[in-house]
Parts: sequence; C-alpha cells; structure tokens
Amino acid sequence: MMFEIIFILVFVATLLVTGLTLMSVFAAIGLSLLVMLVLGMFGMAIKLLPWILAIAVIVWIFRQGDKAPR
Repeated sequence: MMFEIIFILVFVATLLVTGLTLMSVFAAIGLSLLVMLVLGMFGMAIKLLPWILAIAVIVWIFRQGDKAPR
C-alpha cells in the first residue's frame, strides 16, 4: 500500500514540475519506476538485515579461528 502511494506522489510531482506533455508522462513513469526500484531494494536490504548480520558474524568467527600461530 505504501509503495503505491509513493509511486503516485512521485508521478504527480514529476508531472507538475515538467508540465503535461507526452514526453513528460514517459519521464514521470521512468522516474517513478526508478524511485520504486531504489526503495524496493532498500526495503529488501532492511528485511534481510538480520540474515546479513548473522552471516557476517559467522564468517568473522570462522576467520578468527583460522589464525594459526607461526
């Protein structure tokens, strides 16, 4: 629901800034899709953050155990 509202707001804001022509409609669609793509990737990163942190901690622990005295 929130992504749809953001898409509509970015689309309308782009149309208000550029004026209402066919080229500006395509630009507004492109900009809105770009913003949605970036926000979607950010949302997925936040959603996967616990798993990313768990993997980072496991790798860090394994690397600490790998160090052998010379």
